[in-house]
Amino acid sequence: MTKAEFSFLPVSRSDMERRGWDGYDFLLVSGDAYVDHPSFGAAVIGRVLEAEGFRVALLCQPDWHDVDPFRALGRPRLAAMATSGNLDSMVAHYTAARRRRSEDLYSPGGRAGVRPDRAVIVYTQRLREAFPGLPLVIGGLEASLRRFAHYDYWEDKVRRSVLLDTRADLLVYGMGERAVTEITHRLAAGEPVSALTDVRGTCVSVAPLERYNTKTHVFCPSCEDVMRDKKDYARAAILQYDEQDAVRGRAVIQLHGDRWLLQNAPAAPLKTQELDSVAALPFVGDAHPMYDELGGVPALEEVKFSLIHTRGCFGGCHFCALTFHQGRSISARSQDSLVKEAQKLIARPDFKGYIHDVGGPTANFRHPSCKQQETHGVCRGKNCLTPAPCKHLDADHTDFIELLRRLRSLPGVKKVFVRSGLRYDYLMLEPSGEALPELVQHHISGQLKVAPEHCVDSVLDCMGKPRFEMYRQFSEKYARLNRRYEKQQFLVPYLISSHPGCTLRDAVTLAEMLRDTGRQPEQVQDFYPTPGSISTCMYYTGLHPRTLAPVYVPRTPREKAMQRALLQYKRPEKRALVIQALKEARRTDLIGFGRQTLIRPEPLRKDTARPAEQNKRAESRSAGKRTPSEKRPDRGRRQEKSGK
Repeated sequence: MTKAEFSFLPVSRSDMERRGWDGYDFLLVSGDAYVDHPSFGAAVIGRVLEAEGFRVALLCQPDWHDVDPFRALGRPRLAAMATSGNLDSMVAHYTAARRRRSEDLYSPGGRAGVRPDRAVIVYTQRLREAFPGLPLVIGGLEASLRRFAHYDYWEDKVRRSVLLDTRADLLVYGMGERAVTEITHRLAAGEPVSALTDVRGTCVSVAPLERYNTKTHVFCPSCEDVMRDKKDYARAAILQYDEQDAVRGRAVIQLHGDRWLLQNAPAAPLKTQELDSVAALPFVGDAHPMYDELGGVPALEEVKFSLIHTRGCFGGCHFCALTFHQGRSISARSQDSLVKEAQKLIARPDFKGYIHDVGGPTANFRHPSCKQQETHGVCRGKNCLTPAPCKHLDADHTDFIELLRRLRSLPGVKKVFVRSGLRYDYLMLEPSGEALPELVQHHISGQLKVAPEHCVDSVLDCMGKPRFEMYRQFSEKYARLNRRYEKQQFLVPYLISSHPGCTLRDAVTLAEMLRDTGRQPEQVQDFYPTPGSISTCMYYTGLHPRTLAPVYVPRTPREKAMQRALLQYKRPEKRALVIQALKEARRTDLIGFGRQTLIRPEPLRKDTARPAEQNKRAESRSAGKRTPSEKRPDRGRRQEKSGK
C-alpha cells in the first residue's frame, strides 16, 4: 500500500490490515467511483464518521450480480449504508428521451453500466443477503428524492417510497451529516436501530400510532390515494414541499398500506463553523489510485480546482429538485475557510493558476434571503424572487465580492472564475451596483451562463422563473459593461424545451426571440421529470399543485422533438421537424425568405413542376398549343452558356 493510497479511506481488507484494524464499524456502499473530494457525498460522510472516531470502509461500485463482492470487506460491527452516488441512478443511465446513455462521468474512464438501475434498491437487497440482521441505512440523492410515494418517469407510474422497496431501517434525506452522526453514535451506544424513530432528517416505516402530536405532525394523502387520484398526488406533493424547512417544518406522515411512512422534521443546516469543519477534513482531493489505469474519474475534472462556498437555494425553480433535498435556507462557509482551501489548491503540483469556480447551487447566494428567515424559516407557499421579488429580500453581494477579491489576490492565482449558475435577477437587485461590473472585469471565462429558460411569461410562471423582461434588462446591462471594459465576453442562455405549460405556439415564440437576438443554442435541455420537483408533479398530474388549475403538458415524443427543433431551427437536420411544427402551430408566416421568417420553404424536386406551370401546360396541350419552354427546350442550356 503506497503512501498515497494510505491517505484514502480503506477500500479493501488489505487496506484495513495495513492500518492494524481487526474489524470496522461502518460500511459505505456507493454507486460512484471513490473520489475523496468534498463534492462527493460518500467521501463527505466517510470523513465525517472518521472524525467522530469510527472505523469506516468504502465499497464503491461493487458487482451487484452476486453477493460475494458485498462480503469482501467482512461484516461491519454496527451498520451498512448505501447510496446510488451523486446522481439518481436512472438519471445517470437514461436521457430525457429514455435512451440509454453511452457514458457515466462518475465511473472509471466514464464507462457506463458499472452501477445498476435503481441502485439503492439493488445494493440493499445484496447487503441483506450478505449480512442478515445488520442495520441498513440508505441516503444520498436517489433515496432523498424518492422518500415518499413518487411519480417515476421511466416506468410512467407512481411508485411507493424507496424506503419500503428497500426494506432499509432508516432513510436519511437532505444533507446528511447531522442525521448520520446522531444515528452512528446512538448505535454505538447500544440502542437498537428500531428505536431510532425520532432522528431529524430521516424517514422510518412504523406501525400506525393511536396518538400523535397534531402541532408537530401532519398527514398527507396516502400512497394508495396518490396512485389512484392525481389531485391527491398534487396535494401531497405541495404539502411535502412546503414542510421542507428546518425552522417551521413539521413531520409528515404518509400511509403505505398498513404502515406509516414517517418523515421526521428536516435537520438544521450546518452553521458556518460546522461547514468549515467539514471542509477542513483530510480530503485527498483526487480519485483513488486504483482508477489510474482505467482513465480516472471524469466527474472530478469539473470540481478538482473549484471551491464550494454555500449550500441551499431560495431560487425556487419548479423544475429543480434541490429545494426538496438541500432546502431553501442558505448556509455558507467563512471566507477564511475558503482561502485556506484555495491555498491547498495552489500548493498542488498540477495547479495551473486558475480556480475554475467559486460556487454552489447558486453562486451568488451567500446569505439568507431575508433577516426573518433565520428565526421564522422560509415563507410557506411563497418564492423569494418570483413572480416578483419579495420586499424583504436582501440582495447585498458585499461578502461575495470581498471573497472573490481575496481569492484572486492570493500569490499563485492567475484567475478566479465563477462558472456555477448565477441568478441574474438577484444580481440586478444588488443595491450598490458593484457586483456585476466586478464579475465582468475579473471573473468570467469568455462566457457567462445564465438561465432565463424561456421567454413566455405563462411558461415562466410554471417554471418558477422571473419574467423575461428582467432577462432582457440584464443582457443589455451585461453588453454595456463588456463594451465599457473592452471585453469580448458572451452571454449564453440556458433554455428548456417541452416544460409543462409550454405549447407548440409558445415554443415558436421562443424561436422568434432567438431569431431576434441572433442566438442559436448549441444545447437545449428537454424537460426531465425527475422525482421531487413541482414541475414533475405538473407533468404527471396535468395540474398546478398550488392551485389545482389545469396545465398543458407536452407528452408525445413527436411534440417534444418539434419543440426542441424549433430552438435549433438553423440546423439542417432539424429542417423537416421545424416546418412540421410551424404548420401545426399555424405559423406558416415564418416559412419564407424575409428577415422575419425562421426557415426557407422546402425546395422543389427537380422532376416536379410548379402546380401553376403544370396547369398551364395541361390547358395548352388540350388546345393543341405549346408553352414557350416546350417550343424552345434548349433555352435554359443557352442561357447557362451565355452566362445569363
